[in-house]
Amino acid sequence: MDSGCWRFVLLSLLGFSFFYASSSAEKATLAPGVSYFDYIVVGGGTSGCALAATLSNGATVLLLERGGVPYGNKNVEDIASFGTNLANVSPSSPSQGFVSEDGVLNSRARVLGGGSAINAGFYTRAPPEFVARVGWDYGLVNQSYAWVEKKVAFEPAMLQFQTAVKDGLLQAGVEPYNGFTYDHIRGTKFGGTIFDNSGHRHTAADLLEYADPQRATVYLYATAQKILFSRKELGKPRAYGVIFRDSIGVQHRAFLKAGAKNEVIVTAGALGSPQLLLLSGIGPATELAFHGIEVVLDQPQVGQGMADNPMNILFVPSPIGVETSLIQAVGITGFDSFIEAASGSNNIRAFMQNLPSAAQMLDSQQEKPEVLTTQDDMDRAIEYMHSLLNGTVNGGVILEKIAGPRSSGYLHLTTLNPDDNPAVRFNYFQDPEDLEKCVMGMKTILQVIESEPFAKFRIPGMPVQSLINIVVNFPLNLRPRHFDTALSLEQFCIDTVLTIWHYHGGCQVNRVVDKDYKVLGTVGLRVVDGSTFHESPGTNPQATVMMLGRYVNGC
Repeated sequence: MDSGCWRFVLLSLLGFSFFYASSSAEKATLAPGVSYFDYIVVGGGTSGCALAATLSNGATVLLLERGGVPYGNKNVEDIASFGTNLANVSPSSPSQGFVSEDGVLNSRARVLGGGSAINAGFYTRAPPEFVARVGWDYGLVNQSYAWVEKKVAFEPAMLQFQTAVKDGLLQAGVEPYNGFTYDHIRGTKFGGTIFDNSGHRHTAADLLEYADPQRATVYLYATAQKILFSRKELGKPRAYGVIFRDSIGVQHRAFLKAGAKNEVIVTAGALGSPQLLLLSGIGPATELAFHGIEVVLDQPQVGQGMADNPMNILFVPSPIGVETSLIQAVGITGFDSFIEAASGSNNIRAFMQNLPSAAQMLDSQQEKPEVLTTQDDMDRAIEYMHSLLNGTVNGGVILEKIAGPRSSGYLHLTTLNPDDNPAVRFNYFQDPEDLEKCVMGMKTILQVIESEPFAKFRIPGMPVQSLINIVVNFPLNLRPRHFDTALSLEQFCIDTVLTIWHYHGGCQVNRVVDKDYKVLGTVGLRVVDGSTFHESPGTNPQATVMMLGRYVNGC
């Protein structure tokens, strides 16, 4: 058997698809101690996979991913296992949990494909107004979206629960009906999904099928430790390589080949990208000095502008069985609140069962949030959860997410270990306009639930106040409840806020990077991911982040 066949057999035994066998993807333990590439991309997520695939068609590219592959993992690939996948907080899971300083449970990806391997799958383009605000070329943006959609986007089946939500939105005045479209248009629509008709997830990792297998190298379980800099070019630090560690702790060095255009490009996400810059000596000098990190560049904006779109929900128990669905129907209101829904007993159970794993997540966190429920609160919540799960759980979740948001916070290091989560505060509802939008969104949800089209999915005689009480009595976050939490929609929004996993910021354009995503004050270094955003694009950012990885290279 020749060496190529042996390579295929070896990688197949490691759990890789044929594509990865032919594209030089392998565990980082097999990487040489020193290697050289035209580009080094740190982070194999929604942007990084698109970026590496595009660059490889004209240059040698190394893609470093700290997790494994999404393929062959039922919890990742099966639509019914979405919640189970997020609730898995084991050290090797594709989803790494964290708790923000606001007391809200959250997750970051740790798998090739990034957030597209752990999210609810909704696929929608950014609104034209967003494209104009950031100064992108609209024609090139559309070409880049189309490139992504050929591999990962699908039209969902419009089944009963999602259709009832759609009809309820229209009756609640979220008009007009725009049918199925990837476009972000005010009114009600069915959007795209990265789950195909068999409920099988496709991810940004699929975009690596566009890569030139002779030029693209992917190392898995490869955790970047720091970016290497030399002081050249008018005194500016130039990035010339990356130190990364494999799964058994051995360090490797990857260097850029000589070439004026060669770059290190960080695509590690809104938590990972600012974290890596800080660990590499780019950030606020006072914070770097506190941790004993040599200051390469005093850049006080690194880690600033962290924002997370607030999500608030209502559980809706159903007297009849419902299909398993994630986000499909969406209402894009005129007051910048987006109404969406998910259904199915497996996903509802997983939402409810997330609290015990949250306690485990909190115990392992380096810095604890300042806003916490007591242990008695946690015990009562778990008891309440078990009482709900003793029966059959049918129904769905209707949620609202506010656009923007206007509120923002910051990120800072807790340790020098890149495997540890940084601390982050999002300051939910700090801006009163965000709270106003949440209240209007919750009122719209109540109108949908009380609408005639949704009647068959609502238990007869159950008042909407009971639905509010379910959420209030089951703290899906670690924030305290107040005497009027169930009576005031303002307090309900504040006390029961959740994440919709659309956090962004930390390396924002015109603050940390320029309009071409080059890190200000450096040479040979870019950041290309959601950390550069000032706002989350549309109802879900994944399509735009994947598009961005293609767009920045001009196709």
